[in-house]
Amino acid sequence: MPHPVLLNNVDHKDLRVITTRGAQYGDNVMTALTFPHEFRSLQAHYPIVFFKSEDGTSFHSAALLGFQENENLFLNQDGWDATYIPLTIARQPFLIGNAKGEMLLHVNLESPRVSRTQGEPLFLEYGGNTDFLEQMSSALRTIHDGLELVPAFSAALMELNLLESFVFDVQLLDGSQHRLAGCYTINEERLHALGGQVLEQLSRAGFLQPIYMVIASLSNLSALAERKRRTHATHR
Repeated sequence: MPHPVLLNNVDHKDLRVITTRGAQYGDNVMTALTFPHEFRSLQAHYPIVFFKSEDGTSFHSAALLGFQENENLFLNQDGWDATYIPLTIARQPFLIGNAKGEMLLHVNLESPRVSRTQGEPLFLEYGGNTDFLEQMSSALRTIHDGLELVPAFSAALMELNLLESFVFDVQLLDGSQHRLAGCYTINEERLHALGGQVLEQLSRAGFLQPIYMVIASLSNLSALAERKRRTHATHR
């Protein structure tokens, strides 16, 4: 169970965080929650897809890392095989807590990344923050600000009927099939049919570039499928 506590330089002066990537540290996940301002960084490596909320009233976006639960095809014996790691994964084991409107940095003490003997230190000898902790704090602020834009982004896509469901089939080397379903992406035909005024409104809201980043990212589906085939062949 997660055990988030408010981080401070007294109780946690010796705390360190292991930054090595691996399944043993909780990195074996199929998706990573993301937000429009991160799409540019993600699209070079990962397909970006949408999932409908349980009540069907909204969508959230995610970087696709695998084709089934607990599968991250970017993990190997050397760590994470991409130069950019989604921020919602990179920020572990930190999270932001809200106290009377103030954003405060918390740490999950139950995370396998937390150590007192190995990893990156959080505090300097006399109590100041290390560069690593400052980077994590900055990442959390970026995530917080980015996720606040997601409801408006989702509402705009739904209002313009720009989202469509899709399936993606992966044929493994032994001939078996694996299907990805339940995902949504941008309907390019409807996007191209939008008038100039609507496109300008999307651009002014900061939504037009992320939309095209999603479309560009889908070229990574074939590369992800190849990772799946190689991994499946290795573990047969």
